[in-house]
Amino acid sequence: MEQTQIKDKESRETSFGRPKKYKVIFHNDDFTTMEFVVEVLKTVFYKSEEEADAIMMKVHLEGQAVVGTYSYDVATTKAELAKSMARAEGFPLRVSCVQE
Repeated sequence: MEQTQIKDKESRETSFGRPKKYKVIFHNDDFTTMEFVVEVLKTVFYKSEEEADAIMMKVHLEGQAVVGTYSYDVATTKAELAKSMARAEGFPLRVSCVQE
């Protein structure tokens, strides 16, 4: 008796693209101090003193500024860390993440 094997041939095409990027944005408020914003930028986002000062001034003058662009997980983690630091110090710092 002859055995025949039937193979299920499925053509599976998987494409792996680059992960989507998300911008972390700081928003201006009237209570969070400029010094605190600079400290968060240096501590959480690893900005130099000069970069942190420039971003802080942009937030202050324009109402918001992009702090950095990251993968979703990194962006949300950094945003949450910045917000937790602010809440611990009693500041209402607003941070958002938007897809690029």
